[in-house]
Amino acid sequence: MPSPPGPQGQTVEDLIRVLARRFDEAGLSFGHGTDSPVDEAAWLVFATLGLEHDDADAAYRRQVDADEARQIESLATRRIDDRTPVAYLLGEAWFCGRPYIVDERVLVPRSPLAELIADRFVPWHRPDDIRRALDLGTGSGCIAIATALALPDAEVDAVDVSTDALAVASLNVERHDVGHRLRLIASDFFSELDPETHGPYDLILSNPPYVDSEDLDAMPDEYRHEPEIGLASGADGLDSTLAILHDAAEFMSDDGVLIVEVGNSAAALTRALPGVPFVWLEFEHGGEGVFLLTRNELSACRGEIEGLVAERHVR
Repeated sequence: MPSPPGPQGQTVEDLIRVLARRFDEAGLSFGHGTDSPVDEAAWLVFATLGLEHDDADAAYRRQVDADEARQIESLATRRIDDRTPVAYLLGEAWFCGRPYIVDERVLVPRSPLAELIADRFVPWHRPDDIRRALDLGTGSGCIAIATALALPDAEVDAVDVSTDALAVASLNVERHDVGHRLRLIASDFFSELDPETHGPYDLILSNPPYVDSEDLDAMPDEYRHEPEIGLASGADGLDSTLAILHDAAEFMSDDGVLIVEVGNSAAALTRALPGVPFVWLEFEHGGEGVFLLTRNELSACRGEIEGLVAERHVR
């Protein structure tokens, strides 16, 4: 027998409004898939009730029964009291229009690289020319998997130093049925890769750790639930990026392209390597701090990169 409706015949719209007000009053931080209290509340309610946005009008009018209201209240309380991101409460986040399993072993997917993947890397690369791709610091596997789905003829390698992250990524590889074209590799960026057996890659992608120590200390509590190994990258946020720049050309095809997200560390990177001709990409749907370099550009700047890496003892 179905449970009685929620308080005073509460609808989905009523509940979202109540939760949004509570989230706002609690001073929550957003950025793990939403950017406002209303969107956060809607995500929590829709996902918990299994509602689809395709018929939003009907969904908003739907009555919420008492059991459903209690379940949502429990999750909302954790969101407020523990500052746990909704993605972790639900065990799921969306990237490039598809759901991915997530928990506190991996970062919550939110990279602007999704827009590049959805566009199949046009105009920066010809999709049909991408036969092999590499994702460095794969985490949940979302970037590698989305790339494999966008490029059905490509083989993709996905690397992470965290065995916990790779365990989550393996669940997502199975979920999206790309295991025949996607290989998970335990490695600290290129350290366990061999140019003779890995690559050459036509495309290397990375959303590596890039948060500097000042920003890390100032992060809201929501980000404390994420693995620090996926965020922190030295005093100026450049340690991981410099390690990638140092080795990438060796693993790239002649026409290979490297695309790396460095977020707020972009300014520090351009100051540190003024002679490197970074192309900073622009995004229609928001996001910044993503650069592109070709293999030829990396090779031409090898001396400058090697000098900085040696000076900083990054490797």
